[in-house]
Order: sequence, then structure tokens, then C-alpha cells
Amino acid sequence: MPLATPSPTLAPPTILPAAPCGQQLCSARLCSTLLSSAPGRPPPPCPPPPSSCCHHSPLIALRGWGPQGWTHPTVAPEPSWSDGRKVGRRTPEPEVGSVPGSLTTSSSTIQAMGIKTALPAAELGLYSLVLSGALAYAGRGLLEASQDGAHRKAFRESVRPGWEYIGRKMLRSWMYAVYGALAVLGTMGPWYLLLLLGHCVSLYVASLLGQPWLCLGLGLASLASFKLDPLISWQSGFVTGTFDLQEVLFHGGSGFTVLRCTSFALESCAHPDRRYSLADLLKYNFYLPFFFFGPIMTFDRFHTQMSQVEPVRREGELWRIRAQAGLSVVAVMAVDIFFHFFYILTIPSDLKFANRLPDSALAGLAYSNLVYDWVKAAVLFGVVNTVARLDHLDPPQPPKCITALYVFAETHFDRGINDWLCKYVYDHIGGEHSEVIPELGATVATFAITTLWLGPCDIVYLWSFLNCFGLNFELWVQKLAELGPLAQIEASLSEQMSRRVRALFGAMNFWAIIMYNLVSLNSLEFTELVARRLLLTGFPQTTLAILFVTYCGVQLVKERERTLALEEEQKQDKEKPE
Repeated sequence: MPLATPSPTLAPPTILPAAPCGQQLCSARLCSTLLSSAPGRPPPPCPPPPSSCCHHSPLIALRGWGPQGWTHPTVAPEPSWSDGRKVGRRTPEPEVGSVPGSLTTSSSTIQAMGIKTALPAAELGLYSLVLSGALAYAGRGLLEASQDGAHRKAFRESVRPGWEYIGRKMLRSWMYAVYGALAVLGTMGPWYLLLLLGHCVSLYVASLLGQPWLCLGLGLASLASFKLDPLISWQSGFVTGTFDLQEVLFHGGSGFTVLRCTSFALESCAHPDRRYSLADLLKYNFYLPFFFFGPIMTFDRFHTQMSQVEPVRREGELWRIRAQAGLSVVAVMAVDIFFHFFYILTIPSDLKFANRLPDSALAGLAYSNLVYDWVKAAVLFGVVNTVARLDHLDPPQPPKCITALYVFAETHFDRGINDWLCKYVYDHIGGEHSEVIPELGATVATFAITTLWLGPCDIVYLWSFLNCFGLNFELWVQKLAELGPLAQIEASLSEQMSRRVRALFGAMNFWAIIMYNLVSLNSLEFTELVARRLLLTGFPQTTLAILFVTYCGVQLVKERERTLALEEEQKQDKEKPE
């Protein structure tokens, strides 16, 4: 069966493809680098200069996904591994009798027989097996002995806690920083590394002044310099050479560096007694698994986890890490197979063909586009998190499945960006998020920064406005429901009936989330087609049928949430001292 061929566009992935009007990187969108075999969507309608982005919205701040431009598949560079061997001509062995004192010519025949006689393959295989087994057995015994004796007094001078991938320890945080900086140097060149160091030093100096507003303002100015011309064009010239992923790596490394440095500066202002150093900032920023594609860990979390003297794994954690890695591989294979049969990214580019689809197929097409976007983000986070967890870090978790999202307050695909925005902007302004005016100010400020992160252009403005409105509208409805008449009506209902009513509103909200984010994932024209078919020409049969199916899904999600809440409550009860 023919396979839809993706359009070879260069886009940043979260980490981070570009916004539709300005291709950029985004931590979640980076998954497209891992799923490059999937058919691509048509090029964005208005491709401006690329800029890094995070197409996903933060939990309460960014309630959606970013523009379509970021979803273009890109090809990630495959690491090349070399064992250092050189392929060449062997030095010829000296002939028998050619060296004084060697065997005489009469014994040369016997010597030649020992050198040239071949042995059976089975025998050679047995030798190899015995040798390999012996080495493995000896190595295992040595490893066990080393670990068992790690805490002995005699070992304390030579065995120190530190960096490890498979158990052997070295200077942990410094090793990460040096390795990451060398990787950036080798990939992007020395001038790009110096450029980033300049931004790091400027924000470090600002942190010494202890003024949070100054640190945040300087951080946003640095971020804008990587998003807007002419500074973006000037700074991109610092990259050495030209290669396929140059723009992706440039915008990803630059954008995430600014967010990390801003987090460091704000944490330094919040905790002046801790006196963080420039070395702490460099160790934090140049941790390679997070450097180009994220996710973002706020500095306080990263520093605390990296400073553990004796990091200890929880029981069964290695098994869970292996399971996550295996699941990521399975997801990539499943998506690759899926795209041999379902052209979900290609069909929306042909509106005439899409308009001939049945209503149910069109609704499934819209939904599957968001699911695919979630899968890309989940795979990216899964791969990066696997490496970070091997390093004894607890990185932001993969995004929540789109199927389980039926409120804007929980719609976020990039938990790292969500944590960053909530901590430094949204929660700081909105407080408890229970008042209309502070909440409005908090969401506007949050989505303004998000727009800058994604790269300002018309489609990003529209996406930000719709998701900002959806988040505030939920609070308005909640406040309305708390008024006397409506509150009395709900109080008169049974708990089961109240859940059904709320699930009905959740079903409508679910499709609002899909429509608002379909604008950026595909195009405004395709979104209009879906809305017209499902809400106008398909009313009432199609509208009510899809609403009922969605209602059933929301109820299942609520049941899952209830089960998890009960399990968590039972767990807490067991942990309470009697």
C-alpha cells in the first residue's frame, strides 16, 4: 500500500519546531525528529525566520499546543560510535630463519605447519565461548566486589560519590557540564558557545543584584533577541558551518538556555542566602540531555537533585526505566506502521478531498491529529527522561494523554514549560486562581510570554487568544455555577446525576480544546471546515452523536481519575502513623 510522503521541511521540534509563521523549536515537537518516517503535513502558510518555541501550553498557563509549523518532521542526527580501531594493512610477520638465532631451515617446515594450519570452526567457536564466559564471570565478580566494598574505610580516599551511567562514579555535575559544553562546541562551533556563555554571564550578573523584575525583564529581552529580527539573523551567524539541523539546534539550544538562565537568576533572588555561583549555572545549563530539546527543569529542582551525595534508586526503578525505553521504541514503530494506512497529516492539506469525508471520519481526522501531536511529545519526553533518570534525576513527566484532557486548566503537553511559566508568572500573578480579575491578568501575561516563546505571528496570536479565552471562560462558568440559583439546583441533584451533568459540559469543552488547537496544528481553513460540518451542516444528528460519544469518553476518564484518587487516599492512610 502506498505511503504518504512527508514534505521535507526543516522545523524545530518541544523541542522545537517553528511556529507556523516562524518555524521554531519546541520541546514537544521535537518528537518529530524521532518519528521522521511519518508523512509530513504541508508547509506552514507563512514561514518567517525560524525561532525556537514550545508548541505546548503550560498546565494552567499554556492550555494547548502550539502552531502547526512545529510539527514538521525533521531528521535527528544519529550518534556515530567508533571503537577506535584502524582498518589498514598488517605488518608482515618475519619469516622463519630470517633473524639470527632463529630456527634453522630444516625446522622451517614444522614452524610453517603451526602457523598456517586451520582449526575447525566449531572448535574456534568453543574457544570464543569459553573466553567470553570467563571474562564475563570475572568481570561480574569484580563488579560485585567493587560495589560491596564501596563503603569500606580503605576505599573512602579513592571512591567518591559522583557521576554515573551504569554504576561507576566520577565528578558528577562537572562531568555533565564539561561533556555538554564539548558537545555544543563540536556541533555548533566555538562562536555559538561563546554567544550562549555571554547570555549566561549577563543573567548571572543580574542575579547578583537581587531584583527579580530585572532578571525576568532581561531574560525576556534575551529571549526576544532569538525570536525577532534583526538580532536573530545576526546571532544565527555565530554558528560554524552549515548542516541540516542547524536551525533546529540553534533555536532549541538558544531558547532553552535563556529559560534556564532566567530560572537560575530568579531562584538566586528568591534564596539570597544560598549564594549560587556561575559554576552552578553552567552545570545546570549544559546538561546535555536537556540542552537542545528540553524539557525544562527549574534550577531549584535540578540543583537539589544533582547535589545528592549518595543518590539512591527506589525499588524497581531500573525496571521502570527499561519499560519506558521499550515503550518509546514500540510507540515509534506503531506510529510508523499506522502511517502506512492512515494519512492523517496529508488529508487536511487537500480541503476538497477532506470535504468529501463522512462526518464521523472528519471528526476522527481532527481528533487523530491531536493524538499524533501528543504521541510525538510523549516519545520525545520518554527518550530524554530515560537518560535523565539513569543519571538519578527526576525530570518533568511525559505529557498527559489528549484523550484525558477535557478542561483547559489541565491542557498542557510540555510539563517543563508549564512548570516554568506557572512558577514564575502564572501563579505569581494569579495567586489562588479563584478571582476573575487576577486570573485574567495572570493568563494574559502568561500567554504573552508564550507568544514570544513560540515566535510572534498571526496564527500564534490567534492560538494564544483562543486558549487564553478558554481558560478564563472555565473560571467564569465556575463562578456562575456558585451563584445561589444554580448552586441550589445542583445541590438538589444526586451525586451521580451531578457527575453526569458535569461530564456533559466536559464533553463540549473537550471539542473546544480540539478546535482551538487544530488552528495551529493544521490550518485555519481546515478548522473552519471541521466546525461547519460538525456543528452546522451535521446538526443535529452528527452533533449529538459525536457529543454522546465524547460524553462516554469523559465518563471513563472521570472513573479512572476516581480510581486513582481512591488508591492515593488508601496509600496515604497506610503511611500515617498509628
